[in-house]
Amino acid sequence: MKYYIVDAFTKTNFKGNPAGVCIVDEFPDTTFMQNIAYENNLSETAFVVPRDGYFDLKWFTPELEIDLCGHATLASAYVVHHYVDPGLTEMKFHTLSGILNVAKKDDLFELNFPARIPEKIASFASIDEILGAAPIELYVTRNQVGTRYYAVLENEEQVAQFNPDFELIKGLSDSFGLVITAKGRDSDFVSRFFAPHAGVNEDPVTGSIHCTLIPYWAEKLGKNKLLARQLSKRGGVLYCENLVDRVSIGGHAVLYLKGNIQI
Repeated sequence: MKYYIVDAFTKTNFKGNPAGVCIVDEFPDTTFMQNIAYENNLSETAFVVPRDGYFDLKWFTPELEIDLCGHATLASAYVVHHYVDPGLTEMKFHTLSGILNVAKKDDLFELNFPARIPEKIASFASIDEILGAAPIELYVTRNQVGTRYYAVLENEEQVAQFNPDFELIKGLSDSFGLVITAKGRDSDFVSRFFAPHAGVNEDPVTGSIHCTLIPYWAEKLGKNKLLARQLSKRGGVLYCENLVDRVSIGGHAVLYLKGNIQI
């Protein structure tokens, strides 16, 4: 099985979010793919099946299959462009979230993803204890893999200095993860994402949460083109555009490893 690791949403190795990409003729058994993802121990492992004019794509965390992943889609597009169909600049991926188009423009890969508009809520259990400070606003999105909680904080410093208690975050009801976000200093907005239920304590850079953050910050800031930064230890940069019912998420990528999985 051809296997690659690509650092996504970065121009340099050891930054951004590393994703595993497996190229297969057909999807193996789900349990087999999950075991590979667990063995890889990256936040996502993608499985790509080349078809006639498109690609089938699945994503797995170390613990479960998910319905949408940004950085592993970017990594998959990088691998397709460089190694599977060299030079291909328009890629169509068939996924659990429908057809996702990726365009290679100069050195940037642009992902066209569905917008996910959040529901505003007044509060949820343990949020003050988790955050250590009262948030400005709280939101949720829900899908088949669970609820994502979004907390808007006062400023970038609060996001950067947040010290997560992963056991408390695990206690959130029906939780897939917690996002914290604020207006940025040198970018339009910043964020961090914690998903201990999925086997990912803090995800370095998360494309899928920007399906919600882009429309939110576009409305708040009164602009549709946005620069976003995720403030994990590795860090990452996302070039965003609000397209009403869709979002565009752009990012760079760099190869770390290519080889074979010997199974």
